[in-house]
Formats: sequence, structure tokens, C-alpha cells
Amino acid sequence: MTEALLVLEDGTQWRGHALGAAGTRAAEVVFNTSMLGYQEVLTDPSYFGQIVVMTAPHIGNTGTNRADAESARVWLSGFAVREPSPLPSSWRAEQSLDEYLQEREVVGIAGLDTRGLVRHLRTRGVMRGALSSTTLDADELLHLARSAPDMNGADLVREVNCAEPYHWNEPANPVWYEYATPSTVSPDERAFHVVAYDYGIKYNSLRLLAARGCRVTVVPAGMPAQEVLSLEPDGVFLSNGPGDPAAVGYAVDAVRALLGKRPILGICLGHQILGLALGGDTYKLKFGHRGANQPVQNLITGRVEITTHNHGFAVRAASLPSSVEITHLNLNDDCVEGLRVPSLDVLGAQFHPESAAGTHDALGLFDEFILLMAKRGEPRARRALKIENAS
Repeated sequence: MTEALLVLEDGTQWRGHALGAAGTRAAEVVFNTSMLGYQEVLTDPSYFGQIVVMTAPHIGNTGTNRADAESARVWLSGFAVREPSPLPSSWRAEQSLDEYLQEREVVGIAGLDTRGLVRHLRTRGVMRGALSSTTLDADELLHLARSAPDMNGADLVREVNCAEPYHWNEPANPVWYEYATPSTVSPDERAFHVVAYDYGIKYNSLRLLAARGCRVTVVPAGMPAQEVLSLEPDGVFLSNGPGDPAAVGYAVDAVRALLGKRPILGICLGHQILGLALGGDTYKLKFGHRGANQPVQNLITGRVEITTHNHGFAVRAASLPSSVEITHLNLNDDCVEGLRVPSLDVLGAQFHPESAAGTHDALGLFDEFILLMAKRGEPRARRALKIENAS
């Protein structure tokens, strides 16, 4: 069994054995508290530039398959688990986790003390690290760790967003269909055209919009507001993504120019960009929120929702203008989890309402977005057709 070593920038060493492809990677080391959904984690562009440590001890039990991918490739820099399952036990499995990682050239480490590592990161805060299964030279890896890019000030959206606009035409994933079908939105309020900014978008956001009858056009992160408006959308969706929101100034400028012109829903990085566009500022969390088990209180309903998270930055509550209503709070650290501006038809959520691979408490946010578009009238394309027929 090939040895592997992870060295953090503070000099601590975490030994294990190789998983996936052979190689060396240096990046920020973070942890995810999900019990399942490891394939969605692997294919989430929000993890670009990070080595992810899974806190659940057994990872890989259900194998991997094409249907559960949340993007076209694996984006994270490295993967660390306590005990990988050598044999998947699911009828949906097409590959084992190790085979999946090898095929996609993802460097991993297994058998290390993930509990101790996560406690260390919680105490000291996330930090850069270097992971290798080809060299065990701790001094060399320490140098690589300290040379890795800092997440503060990093615009990683440019690395993960699409190059050209495209239309989302895929049907809803059958596994998700029962959750994707809306329960509160009538057929008369559907068929809206949504332009989705791709900051690192996940497939399930697109699936859930499509399942609600929306026509979805995905556009690059750098598309100016006027070009978006020329597509005649009924609403604008701001996706999740990696990096420091304050470094994505071009996206903030575009969203600021769209405020009040169309209903807007922003999630994760999109929520942070929305907060900046509204006049707030953002800050880096000590160790972030990553996992499918984060408790968030909906201040409008009073309910506690268990939500999916993947972010290392947050919107500073005190920086938001009085016109912005804070709608959700994280019950672990009281950071802003949701906002709205009724006068502008704006919604923002720090968590992931698309929830792949679980939980489903917050799916209604997509319905609320559709209702905001419905409030402004029937779909623009339908109105245009009526005008054309009348003439």
C-alpha cells in the first residue's frame, strides 16, 4: 500500500495511504460534514482550489455513477477520507470511488486521522496544505503548502464558468423528480425565461428550474447587464461558485445594474455577490460551512431548516443597508443565511436550496422565485407572442 502525506502550512503532518491518482497537490484544506453525497462534492465547482476532508468515517459505500455528477468534471484539488469503501454496494454504482478518482486524476489520501485533522482545522481555522502520494518529504510539502495561493482575494470564477451562453435542455434527473416537481406554483405561473449566471453552477439548480417549467439560458460570469437584458429574461439566477466574492468585481457591477429591472435569486456565491451589489461587504469565515446538515432559522416562518452549505465567506450583517431584510440566520454562528429586498424583487440564500445530494427543506425558494416573476405578469415570451398575433 502506497503511503501518502498531507502537510499543513503550520507544519503539522497527517499520514495515510494513497487514494485515487498518484501525484502532489497544494491548496486550501477544508472539511465537509455530509454523511453522503461525496460525488456531488467532488463535482461541485465551488470546491475548486481546495483539498476536501470528509468527516464521515466511511466514504464510497454507494460507489459512483454518471447521474449524480453536478458538473462535467471533478474540480477539487484533493480528497481526504478516513476509510474508503473498496466495494460499492448500490445497484446504481458504475465505478468504485478509487476508480473514479484515478480516472479523473484526483489525488487522494485515506487512513489518516480525519477526526483529529478536522478538530485541528476548527481550532486553528482552515489553512493551506500540500498532499502527495509521490513524495514523503515533509519539508518539501511544507514549502508547497506555504506557496499555495491564498483564498482571500482569489477570483476563481474565471476558472470554472462557461465560455459561451447555452440553453439547458436536459430533463430533470429521475432520482430528483419527486423533489423537483413544484407543489405551490400553478401552471399559469410557469414557462418563464431565466438567465442563469454561471459562477460555478451545479446541474441540480438547472434541473429544478427546468422542472418548474422555466426555460433556462446559462451565461458566462462576465456578461454585462445590458447583454443579459437583451435576452429578455423574466428573472435572473446567480449561481454558487468558488473563491472570494469581493474579488469578482465585474459580477458585482453587473448585478448592481440589474437590481430592480428583473427578479433576482442568488445562492451561495451568488448570494454574496448580491449582498455586495446591495451595498454590503463580505468576510472570510474561520472554517466555513460545508455539509448537508447545517441548521438555519427562517426568521419569516420561525422554522428551523436543515440545509446544504459550501462556502468560506459570508455577508456582514451590519454592512447591509436598512432596505435589506435578513430572512435567515445560521444557528451555529448567527451569520447571514438569507436576505430579501421586496421593493426590488430580490432573494438571496447563503445555503444551497438545490440541495444535491440532500436535504430538501429549502427547495421552496425556487417556487418563491417563480412567484416573484409571476408578480410582474405572464412570461415575456408569451406577451410578445400575443402582441405579434394581435398585429
